[in-house]
Amino acid sequence: MRSLVYVLAGLSLLLSGAIFGFFYAWVCSTMWGLDAADPVVAIEAMKAMNSSVRNMVFAPAFFGTSPLLLITALLAFFLGLRGPAAAFALAAVVYLIGGQVLTMSINVPMNEALAATAIPADADGARRVWQEYSQPWQYWNVVRTIASGVCLLLAGLGIALLGREESKRSRFG
Repeated sequence: MRSLVYVLAGLSLLLSGAIFGFFYAWVCSTMWGLDAADPVVAIEAMKAMNSSVRNMVFAPAFFGTSPLLLITALLAFFLGLRGPAAAFALAAVVYLIGGQVLTMSINVPMNEALAATAIPADADGARRVWQEYSQPWQYWNVVRTIASGVCLLLAGLGIALLGREESKRSRFG
Protein backbone atom coordinates (compact mmCIF):
# COMPACT_ATOMS: atom_id res chain seq x y z
CA MET A 1 0.00 0.00 0.00
CA ARG A 2 2.84 2.38 0.78
CA SER A 3 4.36 2.02 -2.66
CA LEU A 4 0.94 2.77 -4.18
CA VAL A 5 0.79 6.14 -2.43
CA TYR A 6 4.15 7.05 -4.00
CA VAL A 7 2.95 6.05 -7.46
CA LEU A 8 -0.25 8.05 -7.03
CA ALA A 9 1.70 11.00 -5.65
CA GLY A 10 3.99 10.97 -8.68
CA LEU A 11 1.06 10.77 -11.07
CA SER A 12 -0.67 13.57 -9.14
CA LEU A 13 2.41 15.74 -9.55
CA LEU A 14 2.62 14.90 -13.25
CA LEU A 15 -1.02 15.82 -13.97
CA SER A 16 -0.77 18.96 -11.82
CA GLY A 17 2.29 20.02 -13.78
CA ALA A 18 0.63 19.23 -17.10
CA ILE A 19 -2.44 21.37 -16.40
CA PHE A 20 -0.35 24.20 -14.96
CA GLY A 21 1.82 24.13 -18.10
CA PHE A 22 -1.24 24.14 -20.32
CA PHE A 23 -2.73 27.24 -18.69
CA TYR A 24 0.68 28.92 -18.37
CA ALA A 25 1.37 28.55 -22.11
CA TRP A 26 -1.79 30.55 -22.84
CA VAL A 27 -0.57 33.29 -20.47
CA CYS A 28 2.96 33.70 -21.79
CA SER A 29 2.66 33.07 -25.50
CA THR A 30 -0.59 31.98 -27.09
CA MET A 31 -2.78 34.93 -26.16
CA TRP A 32 0.00 37.47 -26.69
CA GLY A 33 0.52 36.04 -30.15
CA LEU A 34 -3.19 36.19 -30.91
CA ASP A 35 -3.41 39.76 -29.58
CA ALA A 36 -0.61 40.73 -31.97
CA ALA A 37 -2.35 39.11 -34.96
CA ASP A 38 -5.05 40.56 -37.16
CA PRO A 39 -8.28 40.32 -35.09
CA VAL A 40 -10.04 38.24 -37.76
CA VAL A 41 -7.16 35.75 -37.70
CA ALA A 42 -7.13 35.79 -33.87
CA ILE A 43 -10.86 35.04 -33.67
CA GLU A 44 -10.63 32.25 -36.25
CA ALA A 45 -7.55 30.76 -34.55
CA MET A 46 -9.14 30.88 -31.09
CA LYS A 47 -12.28 29.22 -32.38
CA ALA A 48 -10.14 26.45 -33.91
CA MET A 49 -8.07 25.96 -30.76
CA ASN A 50 -11.15 25.90 -28.53
CA SER A 51 -12.78 23.25 -30.67
CA SER A 52 -9.63 21.12 -30.80
CA VAL A 53 -8.78 21.15 -27.07
CA ARG A 54 -11.55 18.72 -26.15
CA ASN A 55 -9.59 15.56 -26.80
CA MET A 56 -8.24 12.44 -25.11
CA VAL A 57 -4.77 13.93 -24.65
CA PHE A 58 -6.07 16.95 -22.72
CA ALA A 59 -8.82 15.15 -20.77
CA PRO A 60 -6.64 13.31 -18.20
CA ALA A 61 -4.94 16.52 -17.03
CA PHE A 62 -8.09 18.64 -17.00
CA PHE A 63 -10.57 16.11 -15.61
CA GLY A 64 -8.26 13.67 -13.81
CA THR A 65 -6.10 15.96 -11.69
CA SER A 66 -8.59 16.66 -8.88
CA PRO A 67 -9.82 13.07 -8.51
CA LEU A 68 -6.29 11.68 -8.56
CA LEU A 69 -5.12 14.21 -5.96
CA LEU A 70 -8.11 13.32 -3.80
CA ILE A 71 -7.47 9.56 -4.11
CA THR A 72 -3.82 10.19 -3.21
CA ALA A 73 -4.93 12.24 -0.20
CA LEU A 74 -7.34 9.55 0.98
CA LEU A 75 -4.77 6.78 0.68
CA ALA A 76 -2.17 8.88 2.52
CA PHE A 77 -4.73 9.63 5.23
CA PHE A 78 -5.60 5.96 5.69
CA LEU A 79 -1.90 5.15 5.92
CA GLY A 80 -1.59 7.68 8.76
CA LEU A 81 0.30 10.21 6.67
CA ARG A 82 -1.65 13.27 7.80
CA GLY A 83 0.66 16.00 6.45
CA PRO A 84 0.90 14.59 2.93
CA ALA A 85 -2.83 13.84 2.99
CA ALA A 86 -3.62 17.46 3.83
CA ALA A 87 -1.33 18.79 1.08
CA PHE A 88 -2.84 16.52 -1.59
CA ALA A 89 -6.41 17.23 -0.42
CA LEU A 90 -5.82 20.99 -0.47
CA ALA A 91 -4.26 20.68 -3.94
CA ALA A 92 -7.39 18.84 -5.12
CA VAL A 93 -9.70 21.55 -3.79
CA VAL A 94 -7.60 24.42 -5.16
CA TYR A 95 -7.51 22.92 -8.64
CA LEU A 96 -11.15 21.84 -8.57
CA ILE A 97 -12.35 25.35 -7.73
CA GLY A 98 -9.66 27.50 -9.33
CA GLY A 99 -9.12 25.32 -12.40
CA GLN A 100 -12.07 23.15 -13.32
CA VAL A 101 -15.02 25.08 -11.90
CA LEU A 102 -13.61 28.42 -13.06
CA THR A 103 -12.96 27.04 -16.55
CA MET A 104 -16.39 25.45 -16.88
CA SER A 105 -18.25 28.46 -15.50
CA ILE A 106 -16.30 31.31 -17.13
CA ASN A 107 -13.81 30.39 -19.88
CA VAL A 108 -15.91 27.71 -21.58
CA PRO A 109 -19.04 29.91 -21.81
CA MET A 110 -16.87 32.70 -23.22
CA ASN A 111 -15.43 30.24 -25.75
CA GLU A 112 -18.90 29.07 -26.72
CA ALA A 113 -20.10 32.66 -27.13
CA LEU A 114 -17.10 33.43 -29.35
CA ALA A 115 -17.81 30.31 -31.43
CA ALA A 116 -21.37 31.52 -31.98
CA THR A 117 -20.24 35.02 -32.95
CA ALA A 118 -20.06 35.91 -36.62
CA ILE A 119 -16.77 37.59 -37.41
CA PRO A 120 -17.49 41.20 -38.43
CA ALA A 121 -16.40 42.10 -41.94
CA ASP A 122 -14.93 45.45 -40.90
CA ALA A 123 -11.59 45.61 -39.08
CA ASP A 124 -12.88 47.82 -36.25
CA GLY A 125 -15.76 45.46 -35.55
CA ALA A 126 -13.45 42.44 -35.48
CA ARG A 127 -11.01 44.28 -33.22
CA ARG A 128 -13.84 45.16 -30.83
CA VAL A 129 -15.06 41.54 -30.72
CA TRP A 130 -11.54 40.27 -30.06
CA GLN A 131 -10.77 42.83 -27.33
CA GLU A 132 -14.09 42.21 -25.56
CA TYR A 133 -13.26 38.51 -25.55
CA SER A 134 -9.48 38.48 -25.06
CA GLN A 135 -9.08 40.82 -22.10
CA PRO A 136 -11.53 39.14 -19.69
CA TRP A 137 -10.60 35.67 -20.96
CA GLN A 138 -6.94 36.36 -20.19
CA TYR A 139 -7.76 37.70 -16.73
CA TRP A 140 -9.59 34.53 -15.80
CA ASN A 141 -6.90 32.42 -17.42
CA VAL A 142 -4.30 34.06 -15.16
CA VAL A 143 -6.48 33.20 -12.16
CA ARG A 144 -6.71 29.54 -13.17
CA THR A 145 -2.98 29.51 -13.97
CA ILE A 146 -2.20 30.74 -10.47
CA ALA A 147 -4.60 28.19 -8.97
CA SER A 148 -3.07 25.33 -10.94
CA GLY A 149 0.42 26.58 -9.99
CA VAL A 150 -0.58 26.50 -6.31
CA CYS A 151 -1.96 23.02 -6.92
CA LEU A 152 1.38 21.95 -8.39
CA LEU A 153 3.26 23.42 -5.42
CA LEU A 154 0.96 21.62 -2.98
CA ALA A 155 1.42 18.31 -4.82
CA GLY A 156 5.19 18.84 -4.60
CA LEU A 157 4.83 19.63 -0.90
CA GLY A 158 2.82 16.43 -0.49
CA ILE A 159 5.65 14.43 -2.04
CA ALA A 160 8.23 16.21 0.13
CA LEU A 161 6.15 15.44 3.21
CA LEU A 162 5.88 11.80 2.14
CA GLY A 163 9.67 11.67 2.01
CA ARG A 164 9.93 13.29 5.43
CA GLU A 165 7.43 10.81 6.89
CA GLU A 166 9.35 7.93 5.36
CA SER A 167 12.60 9.31 6.78
CA LYS A 168 11.04 9.54 10.25
CA ARG A 169 9.72 5.99 10.07
CA SER A 170 13.07 4.58 9.01
CA ARG A 171 14.90 6.41 11.84
CA PHE A 172 12.43 5.57 14.57
CA GLY A 173 11.36 2.14 13.37
